[in-house]
Amino acid sequence: MIELLILYVLTRREFTMYGISKEIEGRFDVYTRPSFGALKPALRKLISGGFIDARKSMSEGGKLSVYYSITNDGEKELKKLIKKELSTNPVQFIANAKIKLSAADKLNKEERAELFLHLKTLAISFKNSAENILNDEYTEKNFYQKILLDNSSVVYSNLIKVIEGFEKDNERNG
Repeated sequence: MIELLILYVLTRREFTMYGISKEIEGRFDVYTRPSFGALKPALRKLISGGFIDARKSMSEGGKLSVYYSITNDGEKELKKLIKKELSTNPVQFIANAKIKLSAADKLNKEERAELFLHLKTLAISFKNSAENILNDEYTEKNFYQKILLDNSSVVYSNLIKVIEGFEKDNERNG
C-alpha cells in the first residue's frame, strides 16, 4: 500500500522523501501512518521499476536533496495498484479500502465502478460475517464480543453507504 500512497502524492508535484512523508501524513494519517524508514525501500523499488524518477539538487546552503517525481509508467502503475484486489483480511480492509477510495479520482468512470463494486462486495461479506457471529448462541452470552461485533457491523454498514453514494455520484458525473 505504501507504493500506492507514494505514487498518489507524486501526482500532485515532485517531493523530497521528507515531503512525501509529510504529504502522506497530511492526506492519509487517519487511515495509515507508514514509517519514514519504510519510505526509502519503497522509493528504491519504484525507481528500479521505472515508476518514479529521482533528481538531485544542491540547495543554497550546500545541502544535497533528492526530488522524486512520477513517470508515465508510474501513472499506469498507480491505476493498477488502486484497482488491485484487496486482501480478504478484515483487519486490513477498512483502512486499505479508504485509501483506495481516496485515490479513486485517478481512475476513469468504468474503473471506479469496478473498484466500488469490489469494495462493496467485500464490505457486505464482512458485515454478514460479523452479524452471523453476533447471532451465534455463544456470542449472546459474551457481552464484550457482542459489543465489538455490533460495532464492526455498523462500521461496515457505514462504509457500504459511503460506497453507494460514490456509485451514484460516479453514474451522474462519471
